[in-house]
Amino acid sequence: MTWLDAALEETAASPNLDSLTTFQAHLDPEWIEEALTATGTATLRKRRLPAEQVLWLVLGMAMMRNRPIDEVASKLDLVLPDRADKPLAKSSIVAARKRLGEEPVRWLFERCAKQWAHASAAAHAWRGLSIYAADGTTLRVPDSDENREHFGLAQGGLRPDSAYPMVRLVAVMAVRSHLLAAANFGPYIESEHQLALDLWEEIPDNSLTIVDRNFLAAKIFLGLQRGGSNRNWLIRSRSNSKWTELKALGPKDMLVELNVSKEARRKDPSLPETYVARAIRYQHPASQGPQWLLTSLTDHERYPAAEIVELYHARWEIELGYDELKTHMLEREEAIRSRTVVGVKQELWGILLAFNLIRFEMEKIAEEADVAPSRISFMAALRFIRDEWMWCAIAAPGSIPKKLQRMRERVTEFVLPPRRSDRRFRREVKIKMSAYPKKWRVTKKPAGKKRSAAKEGSSKKATASKKATASKKATASQTIASKNGRSRPAQRRGVTK
Repeated sequence: MTWLDAALEETAASPNLDSLTTFQAHLDPEWIEEALTATGTATLRKRRLPAEQVLWLVLGMAMMRNRPIDEVASKLDLVLPDRADKPLAKSSIVAARKRLGEEPVRWLFERCAKQWAHASAAAHAWRGLSIYAADGTTLRVPDSDENREHFGLAQGGLRPDSAYPMVRLVAVMAVRSHLLAAANFGPYIESEHQLALDLWEEIPDNSLTIVDRNFLAAKIFLGLQRGGSNRNWLIRSRSNSKWTELKALGPKDMLVELNVSKEARRKDPSLPETYVARAIRYQHPASQGPQWLLTSLTDHERYPAAEIVELYHARWEIELGYDELKTHMLEREEAIRSRTVVGVKQELWGILLAFNLIRFEMEKIAEEADVAPSRISFMAALRFIRDEWMWCAIAAPGSIPKKLQRMRERVTEFVLPPRRSDRRFRREVKIKMSAYPKKWRVTKKPAGKKRSAAKEGSSKKATASKKATASKKATASQTIASKNGRSRPAQRRGVTK
């Protein structure tokens, strides 16, 4: 039997079934309607690209990074037909996204996150505690004047300013399933601490949040504890952390008292002068010396030290989650698509929502395969959902349910081998820098404004200094490459040597 015969047979078997996609199965239509109504963006008059379809378009933009936006709309069959059967103009898609704004996509992400991530964390609890991880990352956005003005560039250090405007993102993730429970982002200059503080209210009671040691601050921990009941934290201390031992709980396990700095209490008078935590000493096989963990889990009988040490390394799951999102889902693109601030925010909420939809489907596959969600391949699930979207856009409605059922039956294709805990790798990269000089962006001067001669001269000197530094680095890189026998003649357009 040929593939065409099989497809015809599937279509004939159930000719009256409606189209179905995994995303539409997981996203309650009432949620979409609520998102549009609650944010005042529901479509009141008939349009070829109504608001609910634009929501799916934003998700499609996140899923299909290699396709233009108008092609995404066409491939997913989101545009309603008209009498003349004309293709939708690209300007209409831009206008439709502008009408939608960011709020409906944000509302829908937050609704799905609360529904899925907390249920997942509770299902994979440790000693009655839902386990979360919180950490920050950055994303590049297109280099438009509006994005530069709002989000800003990464500055400081030995390197020159970043080539693209940067968004700073902080997320709370259910560590066992990588489902995002909450997220917050803003301009690059905003601190991870402040972005994280705004997320603590989303963390439920009877939970443990694991954070990176850069979050070692009393306002972070006490803010988390004070906002609910039995909300705990776990962190690795810094090398210069100091405390007073109060009581020994066991070998390398003790209750300690830490001081709150005067500066922290000046900014937040509600903070106490000291707070009590539990300190656990351990040494990782790959570390050069002993490490200390600090936690609010002070009951050493209920929460054994050995289990806490093992649990702390689950913090790395959020790093793996960011890798899935930035490296695999966004395909390591230099920047996302949108060149306006509202467009960037809308697109980012769509990316986070699409990531959760993929991860939610992976958890369902894990349940069918009877394995942990971490054993399901993210890339296999991503390809599965992309293929399904393309299939549902072109296939006859009757053939879709059987197609999905057959793909689900091949669940073993998604399962990864068990993780090897004995593997050790240093954090390093293959390509460190380029030998080419940095390209400097020429910004347009605002109309009607003239800069003083002093400022103009100062700006030119600063630009010249930056270019000279970049040129020296490029020359040094080329010299090193020449010494290693990897040099090649410089080539420029219209110039031959």
